[in-house]
Amino acid sequence: MSRKPTEPAQKEQNEYIPSFISKKPFYLESADSENDYLEHQRLQTSTPDQSQWYDRGKRLGPAATKFRKGACENCGALTHKTKECLSRRRAKGARWTGKDIQADEVVQDVELGWDAKRDRWNGYDAEQYRNVTEDWEELENLKKKLKGEEAESDGQKLLTEDGEHRPEGEEEEAKYAEESDMGRHQSTATRNLRIREDTAKYLLNLDLDSAKYDPKTRSMVDMGAQADQAAALVAEDNFMRASGDAAEFERAQKYAWESQERGDKKKTHLQANPTSGEYFRRREKEESDTKRETQRKMLLERYGGEQHLQPSQQRDTAVVENERYVEYDETGAIKGAAKAEAKSKYPEDMFLNNHTSVWGSWWSNFQWGYACCHSTIKNSYCTGEEGKLAFEEANKIRTGGELDNVSSMKIVGLAKDNGIQPGGEEEPVGNGKVDGTVEAVAKKRTLMEMKDGVSEEELEAYKRSRAMTDDPMAKLLGTDELLH
Repeated sequence: MSRKPTEPAQKEQNEYIPSFISKKPFYLESADSENDYLEHQRLQTSTPDQSQWYDRGKRLGPAATKFRKGACENCGALTHKTKECLSRRRAKGARWTGKDIQADEVVQDVELGWDAKRDRWNGYDAEQYRNVTEDWEELENLKKKLKGEEAESDGQKLLTEDGEHRPEGEEEEAKYAEESDMGRHQSTATRNLRIREDTAKYLLNLDLDSAKYDPKTRSMVDMGAQADQAAALVAEDNFMRASGDAAEFERAQKYAWESQERGDKKKTHLQANPTSGEYFRRREKEESDTKRETQRKMLLERYGGEQHLQPSQQRDTAVVENERYVEYDETGAIKGAAKAEAKSKYPEDMFLNNHTSVWGSWWSNFQWGYACCHSTIKNSYCTGEEGKLAFEEANKIRTGGELDNVSSMKIVGLAKDNGIQPGGEEEPVGNGKVDGTVEAVAKKRTLMEMKDGVSEEELEAYKRSRAMTDDPMAKLLGTDELLH
């Protein structure tokens, strides 16, 4: 009895394995995954497909001698179309000339896996970085050559202890070592080293009321006790020497550091050659002072104003300090002093066009004007008292003040015609009775009559004596003309 061939053993799924481990991602599906459901959790061997990449610029062989149908009209290659051609556009393509036909490119179908597609360095050629290193080496050689020529021109050459000229590389290394020996180029790692057996300052006295250690500045600050051992050791930690030549030394050190950082031709080293550093620093200071003074004189000659630069005599006589006692109130003002007038940001008391008052100093009939001439026109010329009289006359005409004088003159004339004296004495006329109109006009009203109001007789007399301006027959009153 024949036996069936053995099938590959399928591993049964373990029900105790969590689903987030046994579940396979969609991009790892393969033929072997049916047999091993935990294949994605096992160590994957790297396949040679991961290192595959396109051969850039590779050709299939010798180029064709004749133009082939369907090839690129520009270069003659059969692997791309005319629109996809990357060669320089010719005046007449290979289709028409049949010359300089390019070989066909190698078209590769590289199948990359999931990891190969996401590999940033896939296809990178390490030989390409050789060009970068060669460029930098060439630049360094040019710098060394230029510095050697400058040193030869200045007559300064570094010599060895035997008196021989140092090689070019050793000379550069010696120069770098000299700069880093004393100066700002010294690393902080060597500057802050101390002996391991030394006791730290903050461990000398653990009293909380004594000197305190600041770890940021590595110094003792806020020294409370001055008589203990810790205070004596750190007495000069925060002490700034400002007397003597200490400040001048600091300026010289700063100048030397700055000259080294700028890379000047005459850069100085304070400890190696302090004399040359002091000489160059003083000469540079004198040149800057001379240049500043020359520029100052040039500006004064062009624009003038030298008299304003001289110190005033009142400055010496001014009282800077006194013992006058002053008290201030809650608003900040001095008690007992007169209240200062508030100043406006606009110009005040600006009299224009011969005016003696400002615009807005007078108000009449809902209009602003000048109080000196009663003019309501801004920026007008001042007329003084004549302007005031003209305004009063115009106001009388506007309000009808002239009609009062005319009516009083008419009343006096009418009273004379009826035999009544203006002084108040009446002449006997006829039967001694006076017309009611004349009597009402000429008689002076008493206070009681004024309070009682106007009677009917006085109103009737007023209507008879009033001249109606809109009456067409009013112009015929007092004339003997007859209408035709």
